Amino acid sequence: MIIGLGSDLCNIERIQNSLDRFGERFENRVFTEVERAKANRRPFTKAGTLAKRFAAKEAFSKAVGTGFKAGVFMRDIGVVNARSGAPTLALTGGAKARLDAITPAGHVSYIHVTLTDDHPWAQAFVVIEARPAPDDAIGSGHGTGNDE
Repeated sequence: MIIGLGSDLCNIERIQNSLDRFGERFENRVFTEVERAKANRRPFTKAGTLAKRFAAKEAFSKAVGTGFKAGVFMRDIGVVNARSGAPTLALTGGAKARLDAITPAGHVSYIHVTLTDDHPWAQAFVVIEARPAPDDAIGSGHGTGNDE
């Protein structure tokens, strides 16, 4: 069952302006170490790389119904890649707590993410799915939907 759906459209030039104005202070406040490392490996498309991740964070906050309040912070939402290369989210802190709170008992949540950009826009969609947990997986956490 789908328990959350969110989307966001982010202006890449807005992210570039924040990078130009605030530099590492902006990056460290919003992005995880993994996200910053990936963006730094792409110097010609760094702003676009970060804009897609910014949009994914916004989309997740909408999917869980809180926005960036109720303990959900941008740095608690990290865009990572599954072994297949597909994007997904790694959650900590308030973001993980909120996902735990909306996941029905006896279910495991799976996060599906899609990212795209076409200058000057970056877009993300997040779908959160809950599946009945196998008997041996109850209480074992969340799946990414990419390891099947």
